Amino acid sequence: MPGTSERPCRIALTDDGPLLVPGPVEVTLPDGTVAVSTRCVVALCTCRRSAIYPWCDTSHRRRACHAEEGGSP
Repeated sequence: MPGTSERPCRIALTDDGPLLVPGPVEVTLPDGTVAVSTRCVVALCTCRRSAIYPWCDTSHRRRACHAEEGGSP
């Protein structure tokens, strides 16, 4: 299995942002399809607003700005 090593995989949690995971990765989606990224660090969307889900496209930033300004979501 890819990623098997003596060191554990380190996943970085970010404030109001994606999970940062060392790549390459394969993500199995709820419908059973597999999304693949060969990047050295992968940003996984946690807000589900991304147009390229499961990858982060920074949609969470646009949403957070509206909330801070008092605008509607």
